[in-house]
Amino acid sequence: MSPLLVIPAIDLKDGKCVRLKQGRMDQGTVYSDDPVEVAGRWVAAGAKRLHVVDLNGAFAGKPVNATVVEAIVARHPNVPVQVGGGIRDEETIQAYLDVGVRYVILGTKAVNVPHFVGDMCAEFPGHIMVGLDAKDGKVAIDGWSKLSGHDVIDLAQKYQNDGVDAIIYTDIGRDGMLTGVNIEATQRLAESISIPVIASGGITGLDDIRKLCAIADSGVMGAITGRALYEGTLDFAEAQKLADKLCK
Repeated sequence: MSPLLVIPAIDLKDGKCVRLKQGRMDQGTVYSDDPVEVAGRWVAAGAKRLHVVDLNGAFAGKPVNATVVEAIVARHPNVPVQVGGGIRDEETIQAYLDVGVRYVILGTKAVNVPHFVGDMCAEFPGHIMVGLDAKDGKVAIDGWSKLSGHDVIDLAQKYQNDGVDAIIYTDIGRDGMLTGVNIEATQRLAESISIPVIASGGITGLDDIRKLCAIADSGVMGAITGRALYEGTLDFAEAQKLADKLCK
């Protein structure tokens, strides 16, 4: 079996670590005023990668919490950090990579401007991921506020050809709801492309990690989890230990 990374999510809103329900800015819970300390907690527990999202940036269309991201990266230079939210131009990507971010995640701009992904993959090879956030198989954009008419698998295949490093797949209907991962949709996507898929949205407990490990060979390389960690339904160290054991 392929190894599965359990990736803690640090969602930033107004400089704080929060979690939203189904991407709604008015449905947020503040978990910490110190995201850098939170990152340190996950690294101390054995995190091999961190997932950081600038929620304000996703809605503003440009970075708003970049200084917090930079502080997290500076504190943990040996842990790869992937960052999303408001990344819509080459200058933003360059700025994040310059401070040590390993991967940048493109979302809305990737859907709205088809050639942008290919251009950025050519400019920054090995550093570009695309986040596909979907509801009923269709991709959402603009901080999940709009549904596009695009099919998830069609877009993922296009981005694979553009040269992206991985696809982060989120089921919006399950994100932040602690209702379990959409295993079927995740596996279907992973089997339709040859680049890795990182699952996101709905992870509740160790059973979800077991289910993802069972489909790891189809191309699922990681699982992003946020609310389950912050609310205590999933112990990070236990989760990664289980993934290491099951996905050898």
